[in-house]
Amino acid sequence: MARTATAKLIKIWKDRTITRNTKLRLVNALIFPIATYAAETWTLKKIDRSKIEAFEMWVYRRILRVSWTEHRTNLSILEELHIKDRLLKKVNQAYLTYFGHIARRTGTMELLVVEGKVEGRRPRGRSPIRWVDQMKSLVGKSLHEAVHTAQDRSQWRQQTNII
Repeated sequence: MARTATAKLIKIWKDRTITRNTKLRLVNALIFPIATYAAETWTLKKIDRSKIEAFEMWVYRRILRVSWTEHRTNLSILEELHIKDRLLKKVNQAYLTYFGHIARRTGTMELLVVEGKVEGRRPRGRSPIRWVDQMKSLVGKSLHEAVHTAQDRSQWRQQTNII
């Protein structure tokens, strides 16, 4: 959907009278919200992360009108556009912000599900990557420590802005 939205704005990307800064603002306002809709609920595998990065770079190359045959590195494009926060970082921050919101709501069904206190048996086979597992890998703490840290909103925000 986001790729389609980007393609529909081709006249804007090709217009030389519109500044790069304006084009970047349009991308951040129109394209990336479509691409990251409900991102706080995703469980991302390595291939999903690479697809997000590839889409982001595809959009930036459209803005600069750089063909893939020019063999420009992603780093050179990011430097030319002065990009500091990557799309994947924004997804991770949304993810951790949502976890902090859930962790502060004590006694709710969402917290019980996150903590894994739901009765029942798991199915056969390899365990899928769970939402909580991804959160633990991002924070680098156990679930209990992360919930405890999230209780203090200012400390949690400070920690999630570092990532």
